[in-house]
Amino acid sequence: MKSNPIANLGNTGLYVLTDLGRMTLFLLKAFRGIFRKPFRFKELVRQVNFIGVGSLSVIFFTAASTGLVLGLQGYYSLNKFGAEGMLGSAVSLTLIMELGPVLTALMVAGRAGSAMCAELGIMRISEQIDALDCMAVDPFRYLITPKFIAALISVPLLTVIFDVVGIAGGYVAGVSLMDVSPGSYIEGMRSSVTNHDIRLGIIKSFVFALLVVWICTGRGYFVREIRGAGFGAESVSRVTTQAVVLSSISVLVFDYLLTAVLL
Repeated sequence: MKSNPIANLGNTGLYVLTDLGRMTLFLLKAFRGIFRKPFRFKELVRQVNFIGVGSLSVIFFTAASTGLVLGLQGYYSLNKFGAEGMLGSAVSLTLIMELGPVLTALMVAGRAGSAMCAELGIMRISEQIDALDCMAVDPFRYLITPKFIAALISVPLLTVIFDVVGIAGGYVAGVSLMDVSPGSYIEGMRSSVTNHDIRLGIIKSFVFALLVVWICTGRGYFVREIRGAGFGAESVSRVTTQAVVLSSISVLVFDYLLTAVLL
């Protein structure tokens, strides 16, 4: 029996709308868990340690390599116009407004987001979340809300660290390797970076943190309802991959939207 393309399109549209509604309600319940008592402060600290402290090494090395590359390539491009003194401005603005928030969110999605999705997915297929419901324990307050708050705390702080390390890497590449004047590098950065630029980067980091934790925890929580996920361990692996891909794409899309609206 041949499949009807119109019916398939309709089924896909209904699935997408259902999934969007399900994820929206998931987000509202996650924020509602903030006001439900008792608040799990120890779990929040544990999640901050996992998402934030645990990601420091990958953030540090990614920021250092990005800053070094920006310093070298920026010097190569600016040298053509005799504007090597603007290297500090170019590196700092690129990191603070764009690469810092985006790369931090992508690294957190790949490291912590995948782990959160897999954890919730395994708890769902092993019926641990159903057991919490049977014991009248709110799974959002118990499992989801601490992850949301921890991500909203950790990702902006990691972004700041990324920016500082990246700018230092650009300084090493430009000043130590390419003989750019240290004074011109620092002065170019100081004179070009404004509070608006810093605020834009921080706003992006908050939005990206919300997107990553929302998509990754939501995919894991609804692992049974996701079409084509399969069963058992296979469903968790597929949904985890989907969560990382979707959150990464969402970060890139919202990066453009936020830049277009707030720049």
